Amino acid sequence: MTFRTAATWLVLVALGSAAALGLARLGVPAPWLIGPLVAGLAVSLSGAARLRVPRLAFTAAQAAIGILIAQTFTPPILGTIARDWWAIAVAVAATIGAAALAGWLLARFSPIPAVTAAWGSSPGGAAVMTLLSAEHGADTRIVALMQYLRVTLVVLSASVVSKLLLPAGVHPTPPTGAGADWWALPATAAVAVIGAWGATRLGVPSGAFLGPMLLGAVLHGMGLVRLAVPGVVIEAAYVAVGLGIGLLYTRETVLYAMRVFAPLLLSTCVLIALCAGSAALFAINAHVDALTAYLATTPGGLDSVTVLALGSRANIPLVIATQTLRLFVVILTGPPLARLISRFAGSPERNG
Repeated sequence: MTFRTAATWLVLVALGSAAALGLARLGVPAPWLIGPLVAGLAVSLSGAARLRVPRLAFTAAQAAIGILIAQTFTPPILGTIARDWWAIAVAVAATIGAAALAGWLLARFSPIPAVTAAWGSSPGGAAVMTLLSAEHGADTRIVALMQYLRVTLVVLSASVVSKLLLPAGVHPTPPTGAGADWWALPATAAVAVIGAWGATRLGVPSGAFLGPMLLGAVLHGMGLVRLAVPGVVIEAAYVAVGLGIGLLYTRETVLYAMRVFAPLLLSTCVLIALCAGSAALFAINAHVDALTAYLATTPGGLDSVTVLALGSRANIPLVIATQTLRLFVVILTGPPLARLISRFAGSPERNG
């Protein structure tokens, strides 16, 4: 690592931390996610350096957040999820339908090819959708921009909505883990490593997050393992996720997509609005508060929405269950939906 790169990282972390502290004073949910995200975006677009969060650090961050979530899955809460499974299924179907409609509108009324519009609008894991799109003839640059633009707007808008929907006088207080239970740390680390490694080896989407979460939830729920995540680890994980999103943008990518940025932005806003409509139905069907319904149906990244849920006092297991099920369904339905949108969006010459 060169001196300039090290200095840039120090400035970036300082900017992100300052932004996070400022947002925390304002009572904004997930400040340690939002602040670094904005800082990373600013540094990346300034062209000061081409930085990326190291893969190991990002994987460790996902695993830490997964373990934190695993602590919330208790038998009573799992019973609630089992009771409302049909409402979760309806919410997932509504979100995927909204994404398909947004993709069709984008392909029909913009110069973006239909297959690219379809994959870019898919509300699944951004990295997974970008990789899969390359195998089906889509423009991965536009797909990546659409995916991470959506994730960014969802994080920012959901943060605002979370703030507005909190009861009067209540401030977000995200859980910070059981830092004092030092005897539980070795077992916690083992669950995180085994869960992330096993899920990744099996090719599970977002395996570094879902593996530790699922393994930890089972072991914790059965009383076989005590889980503990120090608060400083959780804050560092939030910083890594926020920087990871913000640093994905480059000036070259933005300049390349500038001529189609307006329809991309409009399509993303339409998708978020449609999902907000499905949240209203979910709140009624599942008998949950509006904030939980909004976070469960919002088309953001699984890890970033999880961080927002942790900082907003929502029903976290219900949010994660809905988001996780949608991720798997999107991956399974992605190719046929892309073909369907390509067929009905317009002429082959225009969308090929």
